[in-house]
Amino acid sequence: TSPIAWLRTRFYYLLIRLYFDHEFSIEEFTRGAKQAFSVVSKLLSQRKLDLLEELVSAEVLQVLKEKISLLPDSHRDALAADIDAIMYTTEGDVRIYYDDDGRKFVSILMCFWYLNGANLPDEVPSEAKVFQIVFGDENTKEKKHLLTANYEFQREFTEGAKPDWTITRIEHPRLLE
Repeated sequence: TSPIAWLRTRFYYLLIRLYFDHEFSIEEFTRGAKQAFSVVSKLLSQRKLDLLEELVSAEVLQVLKEKISLLPDSHRDALAADIDAIMYTTEGDVRIYYDDDGRKFVSILMCFWYLNGANLPDEVPSEAKVFQIVFGDENTKEKKHLLTANYEFQREFTEGAKPDWTITRIEHPRLLE
């Protein structure tokens, strides 16, 4: 991350603490985002989309229903991210905005890098390479792919709104396209 982007996100975190949620902590948010990512990615992989209704926006859920039904099994398996297989997490973007009705929103884009042992072909869609990592010796080779995913979390901070974060964007590049 560039120093300017890092400073910008830290400034937004300060604004969130000052004006929206005095107890907001990016560390705590990141822990929750990792858990949500793991749960949602596994449900996507298992095609249990009806269980995502409370976690994912209706618009995203509709798009996912269309895309998941068209995925080959190997790509669907690669969506699943065990929480212990998440290698790196970072914030991609933070936004604070108001809609035309004066409702207040915060959205945070989280980027995840995770290991997955799905049997992906060497060439994945869009002819893009996925990093492959081999664990073990010659007799017990285990091939894992280092995959990325971007999930955007949104919360409404208008007085009286539910204090829940909702996933408003799900991207698994080279898998869910």
